[in-house]
Amino acid sequence: MVLRRLFVTLIAAALATAALHASDDLPSILISRQLSESEHLDIGDVVRLSAGEAGSAVQQFRVAGVYEPTPNPARLGAVIREVQLHLPDLLKLTREAGTPAGSEYVQTINVALVDPRDADAFSRDVQARMPGVQAQPATGAAESTGPFLVLRRFHLAIAIVTIVASTVFLLALTIMLVDERRAAVGVLRLIGLPIRRIIVQLFIEGALIATVGSLFGLVLSLVSEGLINRFFQWRYDTALTFVRVTPEVAATCVAIAVPLGVSATVVASWALLRRNGLRLVRR
Repeated sequence: MVLRRLFVTLIAAALATAALHASDDLPSILISRQLSESEHLDIGDVVRLSAGEAGSAVQQFRVAGVYEPTPNPARLGAVIREVQLHLPDLLKLTREAGTPAGSEYVQTINVALVDPRDADAFSRDVQARMPGVQAQPATGAAESTGPFLVLRRFHLAIAIVTIVASTVFLLALTIMLVDERRAAVGVLRLIGLPIRRIIVQLFIEGALIATVGSLFGLVLSLVSEGLINRFFQWRYDTALTFVRVTPEVAATCVAIAVPLGVSATVVASWALLRRNGLRLVRR
């Protein structure tokens, strides 16, 4: 009985080894991470692919690697189950019966330049040498058309409304804070300090408060950036970056926040300083 089990085990191992060697010459493919997780596929597994809905003309491939799909906002929420094949294998898989090999045509070709700054010159040269072929730089082309343009304008409108509303709220809040310091400002007026001197003091104070507030806002945005990205990347199962605080964005925010804060302080204080010192101290 023991010899029989050993014989069966040796036969199974030999068959597995023969199948492995027989499949060593299989063409390799890459599969997306989502497809690997949903179908429980791993590197080295053998899969069968077909270009037809009926599953005809099936070919076997070996999984050579798992890749993370390029983030695309237009495909947000979609489970990306993709397979990447070598071009000869793809043509062989999709070629219709009776079509001679090598008679396929190409609709789009992506060309990577050594220096991306030569994209415009390369595009003009290609169109001059090959009339009828449309060549255009890919950098920035997608962001200037379609949903990206609409999204950019929507963000601009939201930013303008937010800045205007926050400026009005800041001015009202500053007026209330300055009005609470009416007695202190009246005392400064009564001891002989000129209005210009008080304005300079309030200007410096407003600049400090606006600077500290803008820095606090930047720190809060940097902390929120990671939390927001991790949550939505988990929610939509994507590597897309939803929020990014760049140095240019941070500099623009500071350049807008500090002058607005200082201006609100000066405007609110000027209306108070125009009153008489005795009226400010209510005497």
